[in-house]
Amino acid sequence: MTAEYCRHHNDENHQLVKRVSIAMVGFLIVCGIVILLVWAILQPSKPKFLLQDVTIYGFNLTAPNFLTSNLQITLASRNPNNRIGIYYQKLDVFASYHNQQITLPTLLPRTYQGHRDITIWSPVLYGNAVPVAPFLEAALTGDINGGGLVMLDIKVSGKVKWKVGSWISGRYQINVHCPAYISFSDRIMSFQVGSAMKYRLLQTCRVDISR
Repeated sequence: MTAEYCRHHNDENHQLVKRVSIAMVGFLIVCGIVILLVWAILQPSKPKFLLQDVTIYGFNLTAPNFLTSNLQITLASRNPNNRIGIYYQKLDVFASYHNQQITLPTLLPRTYQGHRDITIWSPVLYGNAVPVAPFLEAALTGDINGGGLVMLDIKVSGKVKWKVGSWISGRYQINVHCPAYISFSDRIMSFQVGSAMKYRLLQTCRVDISR
């Protein structure tokens, strides 16, 4: 076997490897373009969230600046897409006041939402003797003793995936903000349920999705 034959054989192997590599890269590029085209044609829309009601079982300030709250919410989510499903993963929901979390996070069950489907959750949110900043304690006292209107923010944070046919996307971050206006003086928008007060809100939520 001559040196010239060995060089020729090595050149053939090199060309074969090069052609296979180019073919694989081309195949991946084509697949990526197809996925992007399908994604653009389908035009995925963010899910729509609605805070339907809030039931207050307890909401008390104690000295020096501790807040105990116990409430249950009804939260609805609708998938507006005709051809795209949504996987909800690791969704935590909690209540906040002036951007301070006042309840422990409650984990919502993992859910798959089909095309145009609606999902409803009714989690209980509670925080026992949660310390709040002095200026927040003063603001909350002023809200309750003033007009009696307290604006809570019901927040949802977690991950979602999109499903198109058999293809499932990577995980995306979802953040939902639902303003909940609770009146402790005007009970027109509420009614008593046992020892609790239930507020019908039907409040549209803001939904942000990022990579």
